[in-house]
Order: sequence, then structure tokens, then C-alpha cells
Amino acid sequence: MGGFPIEVATRIKTLPPYLFAAIDKMKQEAIARGVDIINLGIGDPDLPTPIPIIESLANAAKDPKHHQYPSYEGMLSFRKAVAAWYKRRFNVTLEPANEVLTLIGSKEGIGHIHLAFVDPGDVVLVPSPGYPVYPVGTSFAGGASHIMPLTKANGFLPDLGSIPKELAKKAKLMWLNSPNNPTSVIMTKEYFKRVVEFAQENHVIVCHDAAYSEVYYDGRRPASFMEVEGAKDVGVEFHSLSKTYNMTGWRIGFAVGNKEVLAGLGKVKSNLDSGCFEAVQEAGITALSLDDSMTDGLRKTYQDRRDTLIPGLKNLGLAVDPPPAAFYVWVTVPKGYTSTSFTAHLLEKAGIVTTPGNGFGAPGEGYIRMTLCTSKERLAEAVERIKKAGL
Repeated sequence: MGGFPIEVATRIKTLPPYLFAAIDKMKQEAIARGVDIINLGIGDPDLPTPIPIIESLANAAKDPKHHQYPSYEGMLSFRKAVAAWYKRRFNVTLEPANEVLTLIGSKEGIGHIHLAFVDPGDVVLVPSPGYPVYPVGTSFAGGASHIMPLTKANGFLPDLGSIPKELAKKAKLMWLNSPNNPTSVIMTKEYFKRVVEFAQENHVIVCHDAAYSEVYYDGRRPASFMEVEGAKDVGVEFHSLSKTYNMTGWRIGFAVGNKEVLAGLGKVKSNLDSGCFEAVQEAGITALSLDDSMTDGLRKTYQDRRDTLIPGLKNLGLAVDPPPAAFYVWVTVPKGYTSTSFTAHLLEKAGIVTTPGNGFGAPGEGYIRMTLCTSKERLAEAVERIKKAGL
């Protein structure tokens, strides 16, 4: 029997290669050549998950009641833990039953929410450079991304005033991300207030990705979008346990805020995926109940790394500002290079994996992103290797 041509859908054909999968392939090829790689490419915490969280999972996994299908919206006890954490951290009051939704990692919710609210041809306001799932989720729903460029001249914040009024009125969703990936910029409460006004005026749902809110430096704690009056009327906030508690592989996160928006996302979830394994939710309850001493230690580790890498890069003549939050360093490429060619130079000549800024969107051209997810010693070595390789 002969085969027949297998043709993927147009949405797949027009999809760029997933940025981090492409970087991983590049890294594996270098390793196969025998290169000792220093991986500053993907933001995956290298520190272990805290022991109390692991013990909680181990105990919960032994309980047969957790071995069946979990509820789509998540255990009420986990959602109560989320609400208690929001009250303690941000002084925000949430109703666990309908203003908190459990996710299989925040990426799942970020991708799925477009299917709940975006029809073919609808507009979504997307920051760029930014997390690739914002425009990809838009594309999968048949929507069109309107790029909000994040430029140094505007403090790497979306310029709300530059969005054409007609287009703003047509927009269904608006994505924000603070602390920002890849630029590490923090949005203030004053900025969030302007966002609420913009959303109310244009009837656009705000989706705020706050995955990095607990990775901050110099005691400067980022605000939650939900802290601002009116935020719950216009949008939702996505959060993850991945970055705060070193749980990237555990796949647990949550969305909070407007109950109608969460109900729409929940309807998509119930039709396309299942709930989060209850033993992982039990571990999540433990994580959210830990005091700040644990997260303070993580922040100190990342700050020590930041304060090792930044002076080293500056001594090489690279233009870079110390990030106020997140574990990313947004580096201006030297003259004579593009984002891609400088990334290739660092890999080929120094064995260092970084991420080209244009992989996060065209406005990221002229930058590369490095992560702080490796030891101080390896970061110092990376600086030495760049010095030897030359710019």
C-alpha cells in the first residue's frame, strides 16, 4: 500500500520554530562536538526544589484518593492557598471558588485563553520582545497580533498612547508581563492604573503574566496588577510556581481575577485538558505556605549571580543595565553584530549559549538575553571566555 502526503494545518506551517527548542538543538549539537557548554539560554532554575515541597509530594502521592482524575478547576484547598498567598503578599482579596483557577503551569493557561475570547480576525495587543506564547496563542485562535514595541526610549514599557484608537477598540485581549521577560523591567502601580483606564475605555481584557514577581533584587518588590483598583473588573493575572519555588518540571500554576474571564478559560480547559495531579497541588499548598526566608535565600543567590555577571560584562565594554527583577540580563550587542550573529559568535568561539533578542520579536533585534540560572563560578568563567574570544 502506498502512502499519501501528510499535510499539516496552515497554523502549523506559518509557525516559527519554538525559540527555546531551537536553542536546545543548537546546544545539543555543540555538546556532540565535545564543547563544554555554559548554558545561559533558557530560564530554567538550576537550584533544587525546597525539601518540604518534595516531602509533601511524596506523602500525597501515596494517598490513593489522589490517583483519580482531578477536578478541572483544581482542589478548593489549593485555590484557598493561592488566595491566602495573594492576601499575604499583595493584600489582594480573592474568592477561591470563582476568582482562582488552577493551571497545569501558567503556559497552559496563557496559550488556552485565546481560544475562549478570540475569534478569527480579532486583534490581540502583544508586547514585543516578549514570551513567544502570546502571539502563538493568538495565531492558533485565528487572531491577529498588534505589536506593542518595547523600546529603551520608552523604558521597555508598552506605549498605550501610540496604539491607534480604532485598533484599540477592536482588541479583545492585551498582554502584559511584569517583571518582564526578556527585559526584566518592572511595571509600577501608576502604570497599571493607566492600563485599567485603557482597558475600561476600550473594553479589552487584560492578561497579566506575573511569573517572575518573586524574583526581585535590592528589596524592590514588584506589584501585582490585581493591587490596582478596577483590575479585577478588566482582567486576570497568571502566575506560576516554577520560578518562585524551582518547580519548572512540576507543571502547576494558576490564574486569578475576573470570574467571567476565568470561567471562559475554564471552559476551554475542561474540553481540551485535564486537571493538575492532586499530589502536585498538595505540594503547591506547601510551597505557598512557606515563609519568606526560603524565597529570600533564592533571591540572594540570584542577586549574587547578577552582581558577578554585570560588572564582568561591563568591563568587556558591553552595554547592559543590572536587572531589577527576574533572572534575565538584556545585553546590547556590540557594533558589527546582529542578535543572531552575536549569539552564534558566543556559541562558536566561547561555548556560551545565549538567546538572540529578535527571537522574542523584531523589536528585540540588537540585543541578546542571558540568564542567571547557573553558578557564580560559571558566570565568571563565561566572562573570561568572552574576553578571550573577543568582541
